[in-house]
Amino acid sequence: MALVVAQEVPASSSMAVPHGPAGVGRARRHMRAQLRSGGVSESVIDDAVLILSELLSNACKHGRPLGDALAGDGDVRAAWRVDAGGRLMVEVTDGGGPTRPAPATPSVTAHGGRGLNIITKLAEDWGVRDDARGEVTVWVVVHADVHDPDAGHRRDDFATRVTAPSVPALPVRDFADAFDDRD
Repeated sequence: MALVVAQEVPASSSMAVPHGPAGVGRARRHMRAQLRSGGVSESVIDDAVLILSELLSNACKHGRPLGDALAGDGDVRAAWRVDAGGRLMVEVTDGGGPTRPAPATPSVTAHGGRGLNIITKLAEDWGVRDDARGEVTVWVVVHADVHDPDAGHRRDDFATRVTAPSVPALPVRDFADAFDDRD
Protein backbone atom coordinates (compact mmCIF):
# COMPACT_ATOMS: atom_id res chain seq x y z
CA MET A 1 0.00 0.00 0.00
CA ALA A 2 1.43 3.35 -1.03
CA LEU A 3 0.94 6.38 1.11
CA VAL A 4 0.39 9.55 -0.88
CA VAL A 5 1.14 12.82 0.85
CA ALA A 6 -0.18 15.87 -0.96
CA GLN A 7 1.87 18.99 -0.57
CA GLU A 8 0.06 22.27 -0.72
CA VAL A 9 1.38 24.99 -2.98
CA PRO A 10 1.99 28.15 -0.98
CA ALA A 11 -1.07 30.41 -1.18
CA SER A 12 0.85 33.09 -3.03
CA SER A 13 4.22 34.43 -3.98
CA SER A 14 5.14 37.92 -5.05
CA MET A 15 8.52 39.30 -6.01
CA ALA A 16 10.05 42.47 -7.37
CA VAL A 17 11.77 41.86 -10.70
CA PRO A 18 14.23 44.40 -12.14
CA HIS A 19 12.74 46.33 -15.07
CA GLY A 20 14.78 44.65 -17.80
CA PRO A 21 15.89 41.16 -18.77
CA ALA A 22 18.18 40.64 -15.76
CA GLY A 23 15.55 39.37 -13.33
CA VAL A 24 13.42 37.24 -15.65
CA GLY A 25 15.53 34.10 -15.19
CA ARG A 26 15.53 34.49 -11.40
CA ALA A 27 11.73 34.85 -11.40
CA ARG A 28 11.33 31.75 -13.59
CA ARG A 29 13.60 29.67 -11.35
CA HIS A 30 11.80 30.85 -8.21
CA MET A 31 8.37 30.05 -9.68
CA ARG A 32 9.47 26.63 -10.95
CA ALA A 33 10.97 25.62 -7.59
CA GLN A 34 7.96 26.81 -5.62
CA LEU A 35 5.35 25.15 -7.86
CA ARG A 36 7.39 21.94 -8.08
CA SER A 37 7.67 21.74 -4.29
CA GLY A 38 3.90 22.17 -4.16
CA GLY A 39 3.29 19.12 -6.33
CA VAL A 40 2.15 20.91 -9.51
CA SER A 41 2.69 18.80 -12.64
CA GLU A 42 5.71 19.61 -14.81
CA SER A 43 3.65 20.43 -17.91
CA VAL A 44 1.55 22.97 -15.98
CA ILE A 45 4.76 24.42 -14.51
CA ASP A 46 6.26 24.64 -18.02
CA ASP A 47 3.20 26.57 -19.22
CA ALA A 48 3.29 28.86 -16.16
CA VAL A 49 7.01 29.60 -16.54
CA LEU A 50 6.60 30.40 -20.26
CA ILE A 51 3.64 32.67 -19.47
CA LEU A 52 5.60 34.43 -16.71
CA SER A 53 8.50 34.98 -19.13
CA GLU A 54 6.21 36.47 -21.77
CA LEU A 55 4.48 38.75 -19.27
CA LEU A 56 7.74 40.00 -17.79
CA SER A 57 9.26 40.57 -21.23
CA ASN A 58 6.20 42.55 -22.31
CA ALA A 59 6.21 44.59 -19.08
CA CYS A 60 9.86 45.51 -19.56
CA LYS A 61 9.47 46.26 -23.27
CA HIS A 62 6.18 48.16 -23.24
CA GLY A 63 5.64 49.31 -19.65
CA ARG A 64 7.37 51.63 -17.22
CA PRO A 65 8.80 50.47 -13.91
CA LEU A 66 6.62 50.80 -10.84
CA GLY A 67 6.79 54.04 -8.90
CA ASP A 68 8.76 57.06 -10.08
CA ALA A 69 11.78 55.21 -11.48
CA LEU A 70 12.96 55.96 -14.99
CA ALA A 71 12.84 53.26 -17.67
CA GLY A 72 15.55 50.70 -17.03
CA ASP A 73 15.58 51.50 -13.32
CA GLY A 74 13.13 50.19 -10.77
CA ASP A 75 11.06 47.06 -10.74
CA VAL A 76 7.95 45.35 -11.99
CA ARG A 77 6.02 42.94 -9.77
CA ALA A 78 5.50 39.25 -10.54
CA ALA A 79 3.01 37.22 -8.53
CA TRP A 80 1.49 33.76 -8.71
CA ARG A 81 -0.84 31.74 -6.55
CA VAL A 82 -2.83 28.56 -6.43
CA ASP A 83 -6.23 29.26 -4.89
CA ALA A 84 -8.24 26.85 -2.72
CA GLY A 85 -9.84 25.30 -5.83
CA GLY A 86 -6.45 24.56 -7.42
CA ARG A 87 -6.59 27.40 -9.96
CA LEU A 88 -3.10 28.69 -10.86
CA MET A 89 -2.98 32.44 -11.45
CA VAL A 90 0.01 34.48 -12.67
CA GLU A 91 0.14 38.28 -12.62
CA VAL A 92 2.70 40.87 -13.69
CA THR A 93 2.26 44.53 -12.75
CA ASP A 94 4.16 47.45 -14.29
CA GLY A 95 3.87 51.23 -14.18
CA GLY A 96 1.77 51.43 -17.34
CA GLY A 97 2.78 52.41 -20.82
CA PRO A 98 1.72 54.20 -23.98
CA THR A 99 -0.22 51.19 -25.34
CA ARG A 100 -2.72 48.72 -23.97
CA PRO A 101 -1.74 45.02 -23.89
CA ALA A 102 -3.45 43.31 -26.83
CA PRO A 103 -2.62 40.34 -29.08
CA ALA A 104 -0.94 41.38 -32.32
CA THR A 105 -0.88 39.93 -35.80
CA PRO A 106 2.83 39.97 -36.64
CA SER A 107 4.20 39.18 -40.06
CA VAL A 108 5.83 35.81 -40.57
CA THR A 109 9.27 37.44 -40.48
CA ALA A 110 8.62 39.67 -37.44
CA HIS A 111 10.97 39.16 -34.51
CA GLY A 112 8.27 39.72 -31.89
CA GLY A 113 4.60 40.32 -31.29
CA ARG A 114 3.55 36.74 -30.55
CA GLY A 115 3.66 36.70 -26.74
CA LEU A 116 0.01 37.39 -25.98
CA ASN A 117 -1.05 35.01 -28.76
CA ILE A 118 1.00 32.27 -27.10
CA ILE A 119 -0.54 33.12 -23.73
CA THR A 120 -4.03 33.00 -25.27
CA LYS A 121 -3.37 29.49 -26.55
CA LEU A 122 -1.74 28.16 -23.38
CA ALA A 123 -3.98 29.69 -20.72
CA GLU A 124 -7.54 29.16 -19.58
CA ASP A 125 -8.14 32.93 -19.49
CA TRP A 126 -6.31 36.25 -19.23
CA GLY A 127 -7.04 39.94 -18.96
CA VAL A 128 -5.78 43.38 -17.99
CA ARG A 129 -6.52 45.36 -14.83
CA ASP A 130 -5.72 49.06 -14.39
CA ASP A 131 -5.56 50.90 -11.10
CA ALA A 132 -5.89 54.55 -10.10
CA ARG A 133 -2.09 55.03 -9.83
CA GLY A 134 -1.61 54.11 -13.49
CA GLU A 135 -0.28 50.63 -12.78
CA VAL A 136 -1.27 47.91 -15.23
CA THR A 137 -1.61 44.25 -14.23
CA VAL A 138 -1.86 41.49 -16.80
CA TRP A 139 -3.37 38.42 -15.12
CA VAL A 140 -3.52 34.87 -16.47
CA VAL A 141 -5.37 31.77 -15.30
CA VAL A 142 -2.78 29.18 -16.33
CA HIS A 143 -4.84 26.16 -15.38
CA ALA A 144 -8.25 25.80 -13.77
CA ASP A 145 -7.20 22.91 -11.49
CA VAL A 146 -3.55 21.97 -11.00
CA HIS A 147 -4.71 18.93 -8.99
CA ASP A 148 -6.70 17.54 -11.94
CA PRO A 149 -5.12 14.24 -13.05
CA ASP A 150 -5.32 15.40 -16.69
CA ALA A 151 -3.49 18.66 -15.94
CA GLY A 152 -0.23 17.02 -16.94
CA HIS A 153 -1.35 16.28 -20.48
CA ARG A 154 -1.60 19.84 -21.82
CA ARG A 155 1.83 19.62 -23.47
CA ASP A 156 0.66 16.80 -25.75
CA ASP A 157 -1.48 19.11 -27.85
CA PHE A 158 0.82 22.15 -27.85
CA ALA A 159 1.44 21.92 -31.60
CA THR A 160 -2.29 22.17 -32.29
CA ARG A 161 -2.80 25.00 -29.79
CA VAL A 162 0.05 27.17 -31.06
CA THR A 163 0.24 27.15 -34.81
CA ALA A 164 2.17 29.27 -37.24
CA PRO A 165 0.20 31.59 -39.52
CA SER A 166 -0.56 30.20 -42.93
CA VAL A 167 1.80 31.14 -45.74
CA PRO A 168 0.56 31.18 -49.33
CA ALA A 169 2.12 28.52 -51.52
CA LEU A 170 4.85 29.67 -53.87
CA PRO A 171 4.51 28.75 -57.52
CA VAL A 172 6.66 25.82 -58.57
CA ARG A 173 9.47 26.98 -60.86
CA ASP A 174 12.15 25.10 -62.60
CA PHE A 175 15.67 26.50 -62.34
CA ALA A 176 15.94 26.53 -66.15
CA ASP A 177 12.85 28.78 -66.36
CA ALA A 178 14.96 31.67 -65.10
CA PHE A 179 17.05 31.53 -68.28
CA ASP A 180 14.23 31.09 -70.83
CA ASP A 181 14.48 34.69 -72.04
CA ARG A 182 18.25 34.34 -72.67
CA ASP A 183 19.36 33.21 -76.12
